[in-house]
Amino acid sequence: MADTTAQANIGVVGLAVMGSNLARNLASREGNTVAVYNRSHEKTDALVAAHPEAGFVPAATVEEFAASLSRPRAAIIMVKAGAPTDAVIEQLTQAFEPGDIIVDGGNALFTDTIRREAAVRATGINFVGAGISGGEEGALNGPSIMPGGSAEAWETLGPILTSIAAVAEGEPCVTHVGTDGAGHFVKMIHNGIEYADMQLIAEAYDLIRRGTGKSPVEIADIFAEWNTGELESYLIEITAEVLRQVDAATGQPLVDVIVDQAGAKGTGAWTVQTALELGIPVSGIAEAVFARSLSSKPAQRAAAADLPGPAEAWTVDDPDGFIEDVRQALYASKIIAYSQGFDEIVAGAEQYGWDIDKGEIAKIWRGGCIIRAQFLNRITEAYAEDPSLVALLTAPYFRDALTGAEAAWRRVVIAAVQGGIPAPAFASSLAYYDGLRADRLPAALIQGQRDFFGAHTYRRIDREGTFHTLWSGDRTEVSAVDTH
Repeated sequence: MADTTAQANIGVVGLAVMGSNLARNLASREGNTVAVYNRSHEKTDALVAAHPEAGFVPAATVEEFAASLSRPRAAIIMVKAGAPTDAVIEQLTQAFEPGDIIVDGGNALFTDTIRREAAVRATGINFVGAGISGGEEGALNGPSIMPGGSAEAWETLGPILTSIAAVAEGEPCVTHVGTDGAGHFVKMIHNGIEYADMQLIAEAYDLIRRGTGKSPVEIADIFAEWNTGELESYLIEITAEVLRQVDAATGQPLVDVIVDQAGAKGTGAWTVQTALELGIPVSGIAEAVFARSLSSKPAQRAAAADLPGPAEAWTVDDPDGFIEDVRQALYASKIIAYSQGFDEIVAGAEQYGWDIDKGEIAKIWRGGCIIRAQFLNRITEAYAEDPSLVALLTAPYFRDALTGAEAAWRRVVIAAVQGGIPAPAFASSLAYYDGLRADRLPAALIQGQRDFFGAHTYRRIDREGTFHTLWSGDRTEVSAVDTH
């Protein structure tokens, strides 16, 4: 039996690797005493035995777990998303009391969090959806944390989550994002940007390797150098490490031994699906998601392997110049990915009634999370200067960066097309940039087509109102009808 006289200020339910590491992180911070519970009690016993220094308060049942927590009780759920999460919420709701706090720290779909928060709030208990980024290492040593929920819940949770969050430039990487599903929404966008960032880096690697013939270890040195400048980031850093790794069994570069099929866990797809519902173009993120899907279609790829491509093998005449072009194209496309991601945050906040501080979001992504980068300080500065910024890429710093990179960006996309090298994230990012800056788009023709076959109407550039043309086969009987 657990010692129910011991009082913990925070509890963790679900003691797989992420939950165990988070519990250890909590226990290592001054002022925290951590209650732990797992459906399979063997995991609880194993964690307590392996880390006696943590002073965990173990529980064999949900009732014991609740009894071991001081009021207001606060428990972080770290179990599989979906039905397992709902089951634990139901158990805790029955054992907790009004004013207590249930935190879902998993990768839940934000609309599920909105639903759960409303249901739990009806019992008087607070429910918080908290995005936790940084993987197993972040959970143990300091993640970036994106909690939603009520202001009342934040009063209790704020000091606890601040104690375990990563620290960047002296500031904890945690903030109260907004009500109900806001935290999981922002975490979803984080993961979507992560997909785009990783795809762009992969395309940069592929273009350099095919265009210059450099080996993975030589390209690792290039990425390491890039990591000392404006591209400095966790993903650039680990890319160099991955490219340096040699497979012990074959002596080959490990990147050449790994099957070229990328996995995905859903958050990237959620980002794109939600963007479609909100009417926000996130083409760079979408292409990154689709690129993973294409990579994971071996039968189709095998069937298409003999389709024609460029007649001549492609190489570049000036390797050093091309590598610099790729660096600039990578930076420009990265700006587009973040700009699109923040566009979706703005639209989501408007749709769901959240007050999200975009500069604060950029701040808490500077440490602990996968997309942590020097670049994020520029985003914080941009929103500090203009909180109502219509698009991140129009801020002076990013406008100047895109202006400086534009020519190189175009050369890289042209080279990829000429060489038959797939670069969907580079190309779609450039197309988005050109679409956004275009004085006039062919959407006028699309509206004419829609009116022709479906009487969907259109607006005119020369007068107010909504119009419909009475189309005829000989195009002689054309009239416009103001539908107002």
